[in-house]
Amino acid sequence: MHMMFKLKNKRKVGAVALTFLLAAAIVPLALAGPPHDFGHDDHGGDRLFRHVLLISIDGMHALDFINCTQGIATVNGGAPYCPTLAALSKNGVSYLEASTSKPSDSFPGLTAIMSGGSPRSFGAFYDVGYDRSLDPPAKTTGNGTVGAPGLCTSGAAPTGTTAEYEEGIDLDQTQLNGGAPNGLDGGIASIDPTRLPRDPAHGCAPVFPWNFVRTNTIFGVIHGAGGYTAWSDKHPAYTSVNGPGNGTNVDDFYGPEINSVPVGLPGVPGCNPLPDPGAATSSNAWTDSFQNIQCYDTLKVNAVLNEINGKTHNGKFPARQPNILGMNFQTVSVGQKLIEKKLGVTGGYEDSVGTPTPALLGEIEFTDAEIGKMVAALQSNGLLDSTLIAISAKHGQSPVDSSRYLGISTVANDPVSTSPSQLIDSCLPDSESNAGGQIGPTEDDVSLLWLRSTCSAAAEVKVLEAQSPANNNVAGIGQIFSGPAITQMFNAPGLPPNGDPRTPDIIVTPNVGVTYSGSGKKLAEHGGFSHDDTNVMMLLSNPFFRPGTVTSPVETAQIAPTILEWLGLDPNALQGVQLEHTQVLPAVQFGYGEDH
Repeated sequence: MHMMFKLKNKRKVGAVALTFLLAAAIVPLALAGPPHDFGHDDHGGDRLFRHVLLISIDGMHALDFINCTQGIATVNGGAPYCPTLAALSKNGVSYLEASTSKPSDSFPGLTAIMSGGSPRSFGAFYDVGYDRSLDPPAKTTGNGTVGAPGLCTSGAAPTGTTAEYEEGIDLDQTQLNGGAPNGLDGGIASIDPTRLPRDPAHGCAPVFPWNFVRTNTIFGVIHGAGGYTAWSDKHPAYTSVNGPGNGTNVDDFYGPEINSVPVGLPGVPGCNPLPDPGAATSSNAWTDSFQNIQCYDTLKVNAVLNEINGKTHNGKFPARQPNILGMNFQTVSVGQKLIEKKLGVTGGYEDSVGTPTPALLGEIEFTDAEIGKMVAALQSNGLLDSTLIAISAKHGQSPVDSSRYLGISTVANDPVSTSPSQLIDSCLPDSESNAGGQIGPTEDDVSLLWLRSTCSAAAEVKVLEAQSPANNNVAGIGQIFSGPAITQMFNAPGLPPNGDPRTPDIIVTPNVGVTYSGSGKKLAEHGGFSHDDTNVMMLLSNPFFRPGTVTSPVETAQIAPTILEWLGLDPNALQGVQLEHTQVLPAVQFGYGEDH
C-alpha cells in the first residue's frame, strides 16, 4: 500500500548566536571503546543498516523526480524515463518539499548534507566566499585571488581574504588529477597549500578545506566508530567532507577535477577519444559538453562500483566494503544549464512544468542508468538488503522555465545591465571587487556582498534600493537582506567576539530567471534562495521500506542525522545537529516481507 504522510517538520533552528564561538561548549565527540557493530540493533526495535549509499544528483529538482518516475505524456511515450529511481521509490520514501542550504551553492549544499547544519554553524557560504579573520594565500590561486607571501603575521590582526575552495587551489587545475605528483589521482595530494588562505591566529598556517568547515561530518563520526568510509566528488577541494582534523576521516576519497581540460579516458568505454572532441580544447572544461560530462561522471561511478566490489576506488587494491560511500553527479546540472553552440544543442526545459529538452532528457536517463549499475552491484554482492540508499542534491537550478532566463546584457534596452556588486563596487574588498583585477565578486543567481570596514551596510543598501524600483531595476533585484534580515538566517557579520567573519554584510536575491553572468553558454544557474534553486529531490530507499511520500517541508541537512541513526550511531554526535537541533527525517517504516 502506498502511504501519504503529512507530518509537521520537526527541524528547529533556534536562536544560535555566534555558533563559531560555541564550539568549545559542544558535547565531546570522541568515541571510546570497541568499534561500533554496524547493523546490530541493541534495542530489538527497527532494523539497522551496515552500509549507506549516498548520492547527490546536482540540480535534480523534486519536479524532475516526479516527472521522470511518473512520466510525462510528451516524453518516452508517457512512460517513466527513470526506471531505476522509479523502482527504488516503490520501496522508498520520497520527500517532495525538500530544501537545500541557503545559499544553494555546491559547497554549502554538500556540507549541509554531510554535517546536519547550515552556514550558520559550519561557516561555508560558497566555494568562493570571504573570511574577515584570515589572510590571503602565499601564492596567487589558479583563479586569481592574489597571493601576499609577506602579509600574514602570526598573532597580528587579519586583513581578510577571499577564501577559495574549488579548482583554484589545485597544484594544476588543468589536469584531471589536479596536478597530484607520483600518479596520484585527485585528493589531498592535489591541493597546493600555498594557495590556501592563512590563519594569523594559528601561526599563519594554511587553512585546508576540511578545517575551513567548522563542524564535524558523518564521515568523522562513522570513521571514528571504526567504520570504513569513501566519497567521490568534483574537486580535490571537496576533501572538505572530512570535517575538522587531519583530512583522513574519508578513508578513500576520489576527486577528479571537473574544471580541468578534458582528455581521453582509456578506462571508460566510448571515452577514448572523447565523444565530443570539439569541446576538449585547452579552453574547455568537462562541463562544456553534454557528452563529455557523461565520461567524467563515469569515472566516479566506476570508483563507487569498485568500492562496492571490495576494492579501492581505482580498483588496484582490496579494501573493506564501505559503511558509507557515494558520489555526486554533474551530468543533470550540465543538462539544465548548457548551451553548446558548436553543436547547436541547448539544454534546459521546454516549459514551466519541467518537460526536459532532448539534451537534458539524455542526461537524466544516463544518470538513472548509472545509479542502476550501483544498485545491481549491491545486489550481486549481497549488500542491497543491508544498505540504506539516500539520493538527493546539493542544489537545484533556476529557472525551470528556461524562457525566463536573463543574464547581464550590454544590449540597449535589455532589462538587466549590471549586478549589485557593480553598483557598490567601491565598498568591496579588492579580492571581491570587479575593479580589483582579482577573482571578483561572489555572484551567480545570488549576490553575496562583503564590505570594507569603512563602509556601512545600511548606506549601501540605500544605493541598491535606489536602483531597484520596478521602473529602473537595472540589476534585476528581487530581495535585499541585511541587518536583522541576515541574522534571522545566519550569525551577524563581523569579527569575533561580536560577529561571524564568514557572514556577508548584504545578500541580494534577483528576480526569478536573472543571473549575474554575461556568459552566452548557459541558461540556468544556482546559488540563490528561489524555489527552483532550493527544492530538490530526496529519496530514502531499501527493499524492506514501505513506500511513502512526505509533503511537509524538510531539509537536506536532515540526511546526516538520519544516516547516523540508521547505522546505529548517535545523531547528536554531529555538532551541527547539536547547535541547530536538526531532526531525523520522518515517516520511514518497514514493510517486512513485501518484496521477499
